[in-house]
Amino acid sequence: MKVGFLFNHDQAHQVAHALPVALALRREYPEVEVIVATTNSRLTDEVRRLSARLDEPIHVEQLGLRSRTTRALSHAFETILPIAKIGMYRDNLDFFRSLDALVVTEKTSLLLKTRYHLDLKIIHTRHGAGDRAIGFNKASAGFDHVLVSGTKIRDRLVRDAGVAPEKLSTVGYPKFDLMPDPAPRLTFQANGKPTVLYNPHPSPHLSSWYKEGRAVLDTFLNDDRFNLIFAPHVMLFHRSFTVTIDRLRVDRPGTIDRRYHDAPNILIDLGSAASTDMTYTAAADIYLGDVSSQIYEFLYRPRPCIFLNSQHVDWRGDPNYAHWQAGEVIDNVADLRGALDRALADPNRYRDAQQDLFARSFELTEEASSVRAARAIMAVLGAKGVEP
Repeated sequence: MKVGFLFNHDQAHQVAHALPVALALRREYPEVEVIVATTNSRLTDEVRRLSARLDEPIHVEQLGLRSRTTRALSHAFETILPIAKIGMYRDNLDFFRSLDALVVTEKTSLLLKTRYHLDLKIIHTRHGAGDRAIGFNKASAGFDHVLVSGTKIRDRLVRDAGVAPEKLSTVGYPKFDLMPDPAPRLTFQANGKPTVLYNPHPSPHLSSWYKEGRAVLDTFLNDDRFNLIFAPHVMLFHRSFTVTIDRLRVDRPGTIDRRYHDAPNILIDLGSAASTDMTYTAAADIYLGDVSSQIYEFLYRPRPCIFLNSQHVDWRGDPNYAHWQAGEVIDNVADLRGALDRALADPNRYRDAQQDLFARSFELTEEASSVRAARAIMAVLGAKGVEP
């Protein structure tokens, strides 16, 4: 039996969601041939880094663009469109035909079924446990099976995406198998000041960055009572233009002025491994953001949260903003200093809501989530004596 794990993205933030599952499947079921495939050197390096961190090195097969046409289109338009990400499927059909199952973190892989009509089981691990509607669109029903982290995800996939309950397995959150323990302390935290993580989303119609991001940085530049980690979603600054697909919108993230980089209380990270492997969500004392699913990784340990409603949405009662129940919501950066003061004065104000949100998002057990996920995959593949 041959099971492939595919990582096909411009950035490496999805690797940690499925690599622990690949390693657990190889370890727990040695009769299975596990193949980890990537589509660029950034992903290959991240697979090697994380597998070494878990002391389980694994061979990586890096897929390339074989068609001259695809390479030419990618060269011409990759700065604004994900040509390589889409073209990779057509150029490597022989590889995908060789598999019994393919495990993926994203949805573009469904092209193998819808466009290329491969008879291949595709299992979705998802990436993150956030609340945005795009995570529960109808595409999810196209997978042969979906691994979910908790009740919230299961219920919304059934209700909103039309996924049949029998095509879902609750496995916890394999990325938590990589959780830093103890929580890291960064060099600039030696000053003892409370540390805020500002983690804006890349989508222009959802993010706080485009309207108020630099005002947020100015707040901490002018008030050094706090440290600031500015670690946005890794796709925010990946291209000179940000294009969103769930609601067509184009915007420019711009550049970060040198004065912010030079401030001793501000750490700027636009896409290193630390911004995706929970280093910053574990290290920070206060979370500041908008709609990123990283809020749920931050809530692994309940701490104060603040949300910027820069789009002035009517969020109460909207399941796409359920996470805003975890902290104070402000409509203007001018209110940020007051919200920070209130977070320090009463750090446990939202603890009950945070714990409830976390429990509905993640059903964790003493067994590692990656092992639970590996067992669910084997059950989908019809392994004898294996139940999810």
